[in-house]
Amino acid sequence: MSRDFKAELVKLRLQQAAETIADAQSLLETGRTTRSIINRAYYAMFYAVLALLQATGKIASKHTGIISLFDSEFVRPGTFPKELSQALHEAFDQRQEFDYKPVSNATREEAIALVARAQGFVESVTIYLDRSLPR
Repeated sequence: MSRDFKAELVKLRLQQAAETIADAQSLLETGRTTRSIINRAYYAMFYAVLALLQATGKIASKHTGIISLFDSEFVRPGTFPKELSQALHEAFDQRQEFDYKPVSNATREEAIALVARAQGFVESVTIYLDRSLPR
């Protein structure tokens, strides 16, 4: 895979992350269900991790594998703080619960907090990639 093609894929994933966090914020503003907000906040983080993995040539086929690679490739070596890993794990768990358990629903406060963590996560990844990718 050429460096230019890889850079385009990273850019696409970062764009998806930015669009998805904007969707989560819009859903918050319009008072939509917290289930949808949690879903969009998690996926913003997920797309940001995909951008990181694309940049390094790492790949996984499942969400848990992608989260594990984020931890092993970026958190354990100290590239990103453990708080970002915790935020990603919590977002994944919340998304699983609220997408697949119809009797569960997040509070508005939980949704607001997750969107804020997701926004910080996406910003951290974007800054890192902007600084580390060759131009």
